[in-house]
Amino acid sequence: MTLNANEKIYLNGHIDVPEEQIYLVKKALKTHIALTHEEIGCLSFKVEPCDVVSGRFIVSEIFIDQDSFDKHQIRTKNSEWFAITKGLERKYTIKKGEN
Repeated sequence: MTLNANEKIYLNGHIDVPEEQIYLVKKALKTHIALTHEEIGCLSFKVEPCDVVSGRFIVSEIFIDQDSFDKHQIRTKNSEWFAITKGLERKYTIKKGEN
């Protein structure tokens, strides 16, 4: 299978976590990352603490195509991660094609 860079989906941004939720979010994040890496079409998935803003996690995702990204979104909305992070401030940009 040849990957067409114009079909890839790139998500970049951050999620802000209040101090009182950091422990639960970090705990759920391990499973969220592992499950996402197992998804068909996931090329890269990173959620890492920000060095500058306390409680901020930098998010970077690359999926092979829109279908894979959509399936990831569906799985995520039915996960512990979604329940724990529901209502937290997120700022993402999603682009198709070259990042």
